[in-house]
Amino acid sequence: MSAAPRPDTSPRIEPFRLRGANFNLLVLRLLDPRPEAVVPAIGDQFRRAPGFLRFAPVVLGLGDLDMPPGQVDFAGLIEGLRGLEIVPIGTTGGTPEMRNAAMAFGLPPIRSVGGKESEEAPPIAAPAPAAAPEPAAPPPPAPGMARPTMIVDQPVRAGQRVWAQGGDLIVTGTVNAGAEVIADGNIHVYGALRGRAIAGGGDRADARIFAQNFDPELISIAGYYAVREGLGGAPIGKAVQVRLTGERMRFDPIG
Repeated sequence: MSAAPRPDTSPRIEPFRLRGANFNLLVLRLLDPRPEAVVPAIGDQFRRAPGFLRFAPVVLGLGDLDMPPGQVDFAGLIEGLRGLEIVPIGTTGGTPEMRNAAMAFGLPPIRSVGGKESEEAPPIAAPAPAAAPEPAAPPPPAPGMARPTMIVDQPVRAGQRVWAQGGDLIVTGTVNAGAEVIADGNIHVYGALRGRAIAGGGDRADARIFAQNFDPELISIAGYYAVREGLGGAPIGKAVQVRLTGERMRFDPIG
C-alpha cells in the first residue's frame, strides 16, 4: 500500500506585486473631437517622422474641448489612432461627465503626479478598485543644487532610445537618424542631432535643446513638438538652441 503524499510545505512564490511608478507619456491635446479631422492630421504629421509614436501609449487631453460629452466620438478616435499604431490609454482634463463618457470606452482618467486637482478628479462613477499609491513627485532642486545629469559618450544609433529620468542629458557624439533621446530636463548634443530629441518631461516648459549640428527628425519640449518639415527658418546644420516662448518654439543660433 503506497504512502499518502506529503503536504507541500515549500514556500510559495508570490504570483505578482503591485508598485507605483512614473512614466514619460505624451498628451494628445484634442482641439477638435472629430476623428475625421484629428486622425488624418496626425497621420500626416507622423509620416514625416517615421517611427515616432509607433505603438507608443498616449493620453487624450480633453481640457480644450467645450461641448457636451455626447459630441466626442471616443470610439472613432480610438479606432483611428490604433489604425496609426498609436495606443490611447486614458484621458486627462475635461469635465467629470466627459471623463465618464471616455471611461465607457476603456479610457480611464490618468493622474499626473503633482498636477492640478481640477484636472485629476476622478469621474462621477462607481468607485474603482483600490490601486497602489502613486509615488510623490520629487521636490525641485534646492537653490545651488544642480539636477542630475546623464552623460552618453558614444553615438546614439538608429533604433536606440536614451532617457535621462529626472535630469539633463548630454550626448558627446551624434544622435543618428532613427534614434531617440529623452530628458526630463535639458538636452545637449555636442555632435549632430539627426534623430528625435524630446526635452522637458513633466511639463518643464523652461527646458531647452542644444545641438552643435542641428538637423533633427523631430524635436519636442514639454509636449510641444515639430517635425523636420515644420522647422521653418531654423538654421539647419548650424549650432542651435531650441526653447519655448509661450506655445511656440524658438530656434536661436549659438555663438
